Amino acid sequence: MRPYFDPDYENFSQWINPPRVCIDNATCNDCTLVKVDSVNKPGILLEVVQVLSDLDLAISKAYITSDGTWFMDVFHVTDQQGRKITEKKTIDYIEKALGPESLKADSWPGKSVGMHSFGNHIAIELIGTDRPGLLSEIFAVLANQHCNVVAAEVWTHKMRVACVIYINDEATSEPLKEPSRMSTMEEQLRNVLRGCGDDVKGSCTSFSIGSTHVDRRLHQLMLADKDYEGYGGAIEEKDDMLFRPVITIDQCEDKGYSVVNIKCKDRSKLLFDIVCTLTDMQFVVSHASVSSDGPYGIQELYIRHKDGKILDSKDEKERVIKCLEAAILRRVSEVQ
Repeated sequence: MRPYFDPDYENFSQWINPPRVCIDNATCNDCTLVKVDSVNKPGILLEVVQVLSDLDLAISKAYITSDGTWFMDVFHVTDQQGRKITEKKTIDYIEKALGPESLKADSWPGKSVGMHSFGNHIAIELIGTDRPGLLSEIFAVLANQHCNVVAAEVWTHKMRVACVIYINDEATSEPLKEPSRMSTMEEQLRNVLRGCGDDVKGSCTSFSIGSTHVDRRLHQLMLADKDYEGYGGAIEEKDDMLFRPVITIDQCEDKGYSVVNIKCKDRSKLLFDIVCTLTDMQFVVSHASVSSDGPYGIQELYIRHKDGKILDSKDEKERVIKCLEAAILRRVSEVQ
């Protein structure tokens, strides 16, 4: 006979030790410190970084530790103009999203794929080979099906394109419900993605269900598509090899970690993209140090597999390096 396990027990420590958030504008002259203390749980670092990234806050430094049962982070942040965070609305949002009130919600605030971001809609996920005019052809299909495009997020990398498009019915502004109409639209979009005739890696079209953060979903689509194995990309095309990411992985065997060191062009949402990719590759970031050095961002991350193992093979290390480089470069076109 199996012993009884209370399903609420796992979350009990979170309720008796709720997250604490401190917004400190006194310690540093040139930035705001966001301090987060919480019971450790899977994915918590990504959730915290996601909130700061969704507010377009620049993270100049960060100190992260989440070994054992407790999670403690300090982020040095400014707005996009390099100023401290003093607006009450923004401070209240951070405290609500990361503090005790966050325990009341099923998910964290932020853009999502599903039915929760832009009112009534459904989301279509597309991935395929990029080419001139592709987006216009996709939107033409949706217009012919009498759909409104409420919003869209599109990424391209190494001749691959991933997009999430939010649509609703043109006449009613309600989500599409007719299976036959959705099936027809899906087939037409698939034909558009195959239109170039040399789609070696294939294409995919699907309607999304759920509420995954949209930037994370785009990373997931491109990671699953193995865009990191392709050739070419924004860095080579711009002949800007100075800022190509430099990524190494070493072992800290006495502590039982693999240590990922990254130096690349600093930009908005860099930490989010790196932590997102490591999380979706089933790694846990136990400690990290993040800083800026002029135009460069420098990160040192101590990671393990979810099962506690370190990266112990050359092939695995090379794959992680390729995936992290791809995660960094996918957003390059947004910040040039």
